[in-house]
Amino acid sequence: MDNQLQNLIVSFIWGIADDCLRDVYVRGKYRDVILPMTVIRRLDAMLEDTKPAVLEMKMKMDEAGITNQWPALCNAAGQAFCNASPFLLKDLTSRAKKQTLKADFEAYLDGFSPNVQEILEKFKFKNQIDTMIDADILGAVIEKFVSPTINLSPKCIYTDDTKQTVKLPALDNHGMGTVFEELIRKFNEENNEEAGEHWTPRDVVELMADLVFVPIKDKIKDATYSCYDGACGTGGMLTVAQDRLLDLAKENDKNVSIHLFGQEIQPETYAICKADMLLKGDGEQAEHISYGSTLSADGNATREFDFMLSNPPYGKSWKVDAEKMGGKKNILDSRFNTYLEDGTQMAMIPKTSDGQLLFLLNNVAKMKKDTELGSRIVEVHNGSSIFTGDAGSGESNARKYLLENDLVEAVIALPENMFYNTGIGTFIWVLSNKKDERRKGKIQLIDATAMKSGLRKNMGKKNCEFTPGIRNEIMRIFMDMEENEVSKVFNNDDFGYWNVTVERPLHLKVFPKRAIPAGTFKKEEEQTVVEEAISKAAKIAPLDDWSVFAKATKLKKAQLNKVRPLITEKDMTAKAVDGEADTDLRDKENIPFNYEGGIDGFMKNEVLSYAPDAYIDEKKTQTGYEISFTKYFYKPVELREMKDIMESLSALEKEADGMMAEIMGGIQ
Repeated sequence: MDNQLQNLIVSFIWGIADDCLRDVYVRGKYRDVILPMTVIRRLDAMLEDTKPAVLEMKMKMDEAGITNQWPALCNAAGQAFCNASPFLLKDLTSRAKKQTLKADFEAYLDGFSPNVQEILEKFKFKNQIDTMIDADILGAVIEKFVSPTINLSPKCIYTDDTKQTVKLPALDNHGMGTVFEELIRKFNEENNEEAGEHWTPRDVVELMADLVFVPIKDKIKDATYSCYDGACGTGGMLTVAQDRLLDLAKENDKNVSIHLFGQEIQPETYAICKADMLLKGDGEQAEHISYGSTLSADGNATREFDFMLSNPPYGKSWKVDAEKMGGKKNILDSRFNTYLEDGTQMAMIPKTSDGQLLFLLNNVAKMKKDTELGSRIVEVHNGSSIFTGDAGSGESNARKYLLENDLVEAVIALPENMFYNTGIGTFIWVLSNKKDERRKGKIQLIDATAMKSGLRKNMGKKNCEFTPGIRNEIMRIFMDMEENEVSKVFNNDDFGYWNVTVERPLHLKVFPKRAIPAGTFKKEEEQTVVEEAISKAAKIAPLDDWSVFAKATKLKKAQLNKVRPLITEKDMTAKAVDGEADTDLRDKENIPFNYEGGIDGFMKNEVLSYAPDAYIDEKKTQTGYEISFTKYFYKPVELREMKDIMESLSALEKEADGMMAEIMGGIQ
């Protein structure tokens, strides 16, 4: 089926919404009826020829008292699904009474196998029946969908019984999937505030699919591969990935198959994804789509995958997931925790306000290690994944884990306003655990922020796109590892740094004659003892050396802690207190791993020349990683020469004088 016919079908179905639903539903709610009805009609058309066999099989099993009938009924239907009701959808068009239509339609829906029932449940489609019955539009909607002017069947419709001339061509599984995806796209455009949550722009998905498969296209074999999306939405990313792999395999004369896996937490979006899989004839694939939160209820905990693509939610709280996993501080999930060489546990858990890095770590945990290709991951995130979080934070630890295990091939900065519901800058992560030799120990940064083509009409906040030519250029730069104004290659260590705490000694001068306020100590006798001890010490110990003075008092540590703030002041001319730092002079510094001479070199060059007594508190030293595109690609705006500025000011002054002269002349 060609694109023109597919578009005609989409237009026809879209017209059903305008013809039947306009006065009953607001435009943004058309999808609540049209999407599930499209699914129902396609499944109905696929089951039409085998309906007698299914009903016969059901009668036999009913007579035999068999309760678990679905496997046999689906087998009789020749599909991964079936309908055991006595009706086909077209049988319901003759119902004159609304209540009869309602009862029979509900019986028809109840006749579907459990996998279809789950889809209808997540669509909440049965909630719409009363609305349509009350408005007396259910019959009209059904009649439209079974109209002889549209064919949602996988069989051709002929002009007569001789079957010589095709009236309406068959709609194969791929064509049906395309029609359904197009309907989803149109509804998303009508509902732009939701589009970006469930639907990644096709141009971005195409680039992501290229980044996953093109680098290994020559290594594709006659084999079965797996592809996973832990935030699969409507499944569009999985579909594009499947098509891209099959196309590349065909180019290389390879016979491959691909199993798709995904997980989605939004009920309707999950239903759309599973329905799309069923409509394409992928009954097994539909069973591979899990419902629920990938973070707290991983539906693929024991699986590993060859390829993984995802556009996880960013800037979205995962607090509910954290609570389900025992609270953020008590999360022990091995996906989000690792261990250092000395056995110390390193948590990679970000703030509960943004969980996108957890989706990336979830994918990393599912990488294959014992295959030639290993696994490839491509995910799109916002900027917080690459630079948010100080050394030792969950975000920084996640980047540390990824870079120190040499998993990151590239990070690509995308133009702003590429997505439907956000205008912020986004970045594509490209990961592999089987890097080419030339990429080992290195990361390529590509600044594609200016590589875009404007849209004639904005789609939500999306005002630009990647044309095929732009995608090809980005891929060329990536594949060639080319270094230029928009592409730079770095060593992994270039993004690492030590976060050190620079201390200065505490200098205290003693003023023994200062009064100690009454009540400083609970017992008056104790205060008297302390005051006398201070007076005696003042006669034999230096007042510019607190360490010596404190020993001379022979007071307990707790007593000294109470009186020291009362009888001392900071004074740089006094001697340093043993083992104590001045918190007011404390400073933190980030020292790049590639700083010449390391921490010692930094201290010598940047600190000790100004503060000779400064030192590093080594117990507080932590390592961190961040990736800053601004640092490497920032281009300062060239300032105008003073001469040019003065000339512009002079020209403006003359222009203003001329305008004043005209005004004054007009008044006269």
